[in-house]
Amino acid sequence: MSMAEKTEYRLENLSCANCAMKFENNVKSIPSVTEATVNFGASKLTFSGVATEEELQNAGAFDGIKVVPLTKRKPDPKTPFFKRKENVVTILSLIFVIAGFYFTHRDVPDTTIATGLFAAAILVGGFGMFITGVKNLVRFDFDMKTLMTIAIIGAAIIGEWQEAAVVVFLFAVSEALEAYSMNKARQSIRLLMDIAPPSATVRRNGTVQELSTEEIRIGDILLVKPGQKIAMDGIVLSGQSTVNQAPITGESVPVLKKKEDEVFAGTLNEEGALEVTVTKLVGDTTIAKIIHLVEDAQAEKAPSQKFVDKFAKYYTPIIIVIAILVAIIPPLFGGEWHTWIYQGLAVLVVGCPCALVVSTPVAIVTAIGNAARLGVLIKGGVHLEEMGRINAVAFDKTGTLTKGYPEVTDFIVDKAANGNILEAVAAVESMSQHPLARAVVTYANSKGIQKAEMVNFQSITGKGAYGEVGGSLIRVGSLNWAMELTEVPTDMKQRAEALQKEGKSVMAVLMDKTFQALIAVTDPLRDESKEVLRKLKDIGIRHTVMLTGDDRRTAEAIASAAGVTDVRANLMPEDKLTAIKDLTDEYGRVAMVGDGINDAPALAASSIGIAMGGAGTDAALETADIALMADDLRQLPYTMKLSRKTLQIIKENIMFALGLKIVALLLIIPGWLTLWIAIFADMGATLLVVLNSLRLMRIHR
Repeated sequence: MSMAEKTEYRLENLSCANCAMKFENNVKSIPSVTEATVNFGASKLTFSGVATEEELQNAGAFDGIKVVPLTKRKPDPKTPFFKRKENVVTILSLIFVIAGFYFTHRDVPDTTIATGLFAAAILVGGFGMFITGVKNLVRFDFDMKTLMTIAIIGAAIIGEWQEAAVVVFLFAVSEALEAYSMNKARQSIRLLMDIAPPSATVRRNGTVQELSTEEIRIGDILLVKPGQKIAMDGIVLSGQSTVNQAPITGESVPVLKKKEDEVFAGTLNEEGALEVTVTKLVGDTTIAKIIHLVEDAQAEKAPSQKFVDKFAKYYTPIIIVIAILVAIIPPLFGGEWHTWIYQGLAVLVVGCPCALVVSTPVAIVTAIGNAARLGVLIKGGVHLEEMGRINAVAFDKTGTLTKGYPEVTDFIVDKAANGNILEAVAAVESMSQHPLARAVVTYANSKGIQKAEMVNFQSITGKGAYGEVGGSLIRVGSLNWAMELTEVPTDMKQRAEALQKEGKSVMAVLMDKTFQALIAVTDPLRDESKEVLRKLKDIGIRHTVMLTGDDRRTAEAIASAAGVTDVRANLMPEDKLTAIKDLTDEYGRVAMVGDGINDAPALAASSIGIAMGGAGTDAALETADIALMADDLRQLPYTMKLSRKTLQIIKENIMFALGLKIVALLLIIPGWLTLWIAIFADMGATLLVVLNSLRLMRIHR
């Protein structure tokens, strides 16, 4: 293995942010490792260099952290509650504490036995913590376990055995609860990892066999039965079925898949059998990319997290100095040494930055994981926070506010027209490659029209097409071309002009040289566009704008139907870039919603680039800050709401983390701060922060 090559492992039992930092430093200290990064949110280790699994296990031995190969699909079987070491230790510690209280408060107290029982509770519940704490103390590494070790040993020295034992027990409980809560926060990633099946039935070289997904190659044929999950990305070779794509795109309605359609690993085949040609290896599937991008997103520090990390760096030494001053200064002016040393020890426990350090990452991890589960890929905490501060949203028109493909909206037949004219038009247009022609054929099919026989087809660039149907020459093309060839009735000219004012493209139909009909075609507004724009306004978006390369008349017609007041038409890609810069100057933070390819300059220049339809396009996954996987505009207000709620919860978390500690520290003034209150303040703040962050899992579309 080359020194530059990167190796990745999943981590089990990674319960706290401080443990993650320490484990990362331990891996970095392995001589043959050049660089290491621990992703706390995704429980993943990435390092450059060479290290055996044994060396990595030793690096995590201080907290029972285990390394697991990425290819391992399922974690080890869950250990029953009463067999887990930390739970057994906590319960034993509780039993000793209760027994100690019994001998303290019975009719004839026995202080020697009570002290022995409290000491046993401290040793049983805190032995692992003491070992780590002492090692850290020697290295001047002041984390929670170091501060707790100093406080508990100090409490025992001044005779506060009872409180020291209770604090050890409460600390064990808080660590177990924090580990449980972090596992809940990581649940979305684990659910994503379990979506795709580990094996599939494959036909290769005429032989049908069951293979693990790692063994499946590009070009193999997957045999997918009704009710089975599709194991790999591919193209349907034969068969027809509806497929539930919710795990990838968040779409609740199953999608019909037939020959030549694309399918994704992890989606559920419903009622029909499919044969699928594999197009991507297991590590390159859409779901694999989503998991990788989500994990990277959770590792990327958001601005508020960077601030908290920087703050915590100075916060802990300041707390240690305050604790020393509280223990020493009052006795020098007549206070009791015992009382103030005890208060100083309590300050150490209160001062642990655990809740503060975890306040931002747990919210980011939960929000990004929840969004991915609902078909929104947010590529980092920085983008999640930025999305919550957006004031204006710019939309591309084609494929974003509109469906992105033309549809026939009006077929107006002249009173003197032949009765089967649509049949003849469909025959001519079926030979044309023009997008408007395809729209006409689709319209005819929807009306149940049978295609007529046609000969001598010819296309004329910029004008239209013609062919012979049933002995008559049928022309379909622009209105100007029709007017060159024949007299168009006045009422039809007026109808055509009205349709053009609505932003529609109008075509004329001639039979021989007689006018027959008008066909109006447009790229229609998405059904959800109007509702989405209204919801954005309700959320607090100050301004929405449409940026399009189309002519102004078409753009204004679509904007009017959607409810967009600001329309900027006839724009080249560089003009869209200028428009985004102007909007940024006026409104501050601006999001751009586009297709991820044509709008690349504008997406890059905006505060947040949002790509539509990320599931089918690698370009959208790579270029945008946020990808709406289902090509569903309704995911946009949800993403805004989630981002704003995340910002609110991060602020609340920081307030909880600092507020509870400040209240506890103020109890020093009247001398009311005890070790019990100190541990409750620390444990309470951590649990409040984690549970508050888990509220983000309840935000749905």
